[in-house]
Amino acid sequence: MTLETAVNQVDEKQLVVFDLAEETYGVDIGSVREIIRIQEITKVPRTPNYVEGVINLRGKVIPVIDLRKKFGFSKAEHTKDTRIVVVDIGGDDIGVVVDAVTEVLRLSSDAVEPPSGVITTADSDYLLGIAKLESRLVILLDLQKALAAMDLKLDHDTETAEPAELDQTDTAEPAESDRTDTAEPAELDQRDTALKEKTDGNNTKDNTDEG
Repeated sequence: MTLETAVNQVDEKQLVVFDLAEETYGVDIGSVREIIRIQEITKVPRTPNYVEGVINLRGKVIPVIDLRKKFGFSKAEHTKDTRIVVVDIGGDDIGVVVDAVTEVLRLSSDAVEPPSGVITTADSDYLLGIAKLESRLVILLDLQKALAAMDLKLDHDTETAEPAELDQTDTAEPAESDRTDTAEPAELDQRDTALKEKTDGNNTKDNTDEG
């Protein structure tokens, strides 16, 4: 192996390329555990709409995410080409549903341009760049960042929702107690008034009899 060949290999990227909503995407092959055919997915209640459910992969439960829904594309029916790409996200295996896996591609780093500021935002740092091929463009993704950002948002929403619910509960309970505490003295006063009137009536009658 020559020095030039070694340098070229270091500058190369090896990608798993897949189709999604009529566009072509690529992810680093190092993050991909395996690629499997679509299979029965068990639904899990009260999960975000882009979470399809879980699968049993050789005795291990793997959550499955529909990448179309996650990126805001319209849902599509599964076909014979639909695949689940199992990727490593922070040490956890997550299945990602894509329309089709087309190839494993090697390309030079020179063929990749950073994404334009016009199409990126603070929440789209998972877009690594655009690979220029002869007849097409490949959008390079960092699924680690894309799915990690999703998890952080879910945690934030959960943490902010719980105190609000607690505040409502704390506010409601004293209100009921206050109503009870207010009602009881009123009832006692009414009973005391009635008893007093009855006593005064008896005293008047006694005085009349004595006279």
